[in-house]
Amino acid sequence: MERLAAQGHEIDVVRVTFPDLLGTDRARDILVEHLPSALGHGLAFCRAVYHTSPRGDTVDVAGGLDAGLPDILVKPDLSTLVPLPWEPGVAWCLGEATDPATGERAPESPRGVLQRVLDAWAEHGLVPVVGPELEYFLCEEAPGTPTGWRRYAEAPGNIYTAGLRGDPDRHLLRTIRHLRDLGLRVTAGNHEYSSGQFEINLDHSEALDAADRGFRFKAAVKELARKEGKLATFMAKPFNDEGGSGFHIHLSVVSDTSGDNAFDDPAAPHGLSDLARHALAGILAHAPALAALQNPTVNSYKRFGPDTLAPWLIDWGLDNRSAMLRIPPERGAASRLEVRLGDASANPYLVVASTLAAALLGIRAGEEPPAPLEGYGYDVSKAPQLPASLTAALDALVADGPLTELLGKEFTSSFLAYKRNEVERFQQHVTDWEFGEYAYHI
Repeated sequence: MERLAAQGHEIDVVRVTFPDLLGTDRARDILVEHLPSALGHGLAFCRAVYHTSPRGDTVDVAGGLDAGLPDILVKPDLSTLVPLPWEPGVAWCLGEATDPATGERAPESPRGVLQRVLDAWAEHGLVPVVGPELEYFLCEEAPGTPTGWRRYAEAPGNIYTAGLRGDPDRHLLRTIRHLRDLGLRVTAGNHEYSSGQFEINLDHSEALDAADRGFRFKAAVKELARKEGKLATFMAKPFNDEGGSGFHIHLSVVSDTSGDNAFDDPAAPHGLSDLARHALAGILAHAPALAALQNPTVNSYKRFGPDTLAPWLIDWGLDNRSAMLRIPPERGAASRLEVRLGDASANPYLVVASTLAAALLGIRAGEEPPAPLEGYGYDVSKAPQLPASLTAALDALVADGPLTELLGKEFTSSFLAYKRNEVERFQQHVTDWEFGEYAYHI
């Protein structure tokens, strides 16, 4: 209560949010006078919130329907409390999900999965630092069209622009100012390759804070679009005639004692320390399984393909944007890896957790990466291919015992069951493409 008063805002409602498996925000608004009870006992939510599909169906995942739909408890974390700039009288904080039977982190909690991986990094005296980069499409209503939406401000050639040319309604300016006031440490934004597509960059920070800000960023962008009567979508590839949206992360590691960048070594090949090379090799080695978590929808795999600028081969390069893993040219304190595998539909906590898990496995194994990619990529003779479908990626996750062990077997089992249900539902659905392809001629 004192913290609320100290912020200088007339706050009478606290919105407590936490991520589901998709990374969608689940929430409850609490009147301030009832906040002490929520802090003491926690807020009860049905555990099946982790098993609920975007269509509103409850997927049959172990520990949900078969257990009688038990609860999880979500406790507000007031250290994350911030007033909502566009919602007077409301402050927003994250919640920690726990299992009331054990008092431990809920095994399906994406934030808890990341915390589990970070605990393993701490045993090595290392602190991962992450900078998220996310793209999204902004759409406006289009009654009478198949989806009811069209791309905002349709016009060609507005890549890497700002201002009215690609954003006549000033969406980007309003959004980055709100996100700044929300404390998300936004640095910059611009129009991206496609009509209605934007990228907003977030500053780097320790991994949990970076994932928290990535989660809040996605929730806030979608909420602000709704406020304007528009739709912001982080779908991997929402349109047939345009490219997709990525979710890249920049990863570095510092020593928890000296604070020095542990990826930097001027005397080593390419200026990358042994630790950096081992981490890089680990990410490459576990990339097929990472795809299940970082390209987590049926739609994700429609973003892949030659000349898409979306990585679909498992390779790395020095300042090479056609590689899955790019090493930016800076060294010293700025030494880092850019992991370009993920797409924007991915859960920020699971993108960060899975990347860190793979990197740590590489460090533990002392693995070395292959030679870096030279020139333009997308040549299947030079590098292995990522899974080409969600089914293949889920199979790769099942087969990757060390990764699933580090992420947590109960979490992995639930994620796999939830996602296999998505594949089954898609395979049973008759699409517009099928009708157009077959109905007239067959």
